Amino acid sequence: MAARTKARKRALEVLFEAEQRGLNVGSLLEERVATPTTQHPLPEYAVELVRGVLDHWAAINEVLTTYSQGWSLERMPSVDRAAMRLATWEIVWNDDVPDNVAISEAVLLVQDMSTDDSPRFVNGLLARVAEVKDMVR
Repeated sequence: MAARTKARKRALEVLFEAEQRGLNVGSLLEERVATPTTQHPLPEYAVELVRGVLDHWAAINEVLTTYSQGWSLERMPSVDRAAMRLATWEIVWNDDVPDNVAISEAVLLVQDMSTDDSPRFVNGLLARVAEVKDMVR
């Protein structure tokens, strides 16, 4: 598994855990950086991803809500929300990652961890985010 793929999975785990436990994402991230819960500390790119999502939280949620066509964020599976938040940050604010890579990685994450319908939904919504990203910045 590629280093950035592993980092994306770890970043998703932080976002998901914070939501499930009702914790502040930033506080949980800093806790995980200071005191890792596994033998491997969070990869630097995972930290960058989570911080990027936090820095643009409102804009990311707004774009996902706007283009999800009838699906509120609350109605989406938690894993899908987390994966799409990460990918949206990569698509809109990280020029080092090609849009199609960010989308493919998010689809792979939800394919392994979410519902049968999730990959198609995530792919479609993130493709739309990529189309409108210049209006989001």
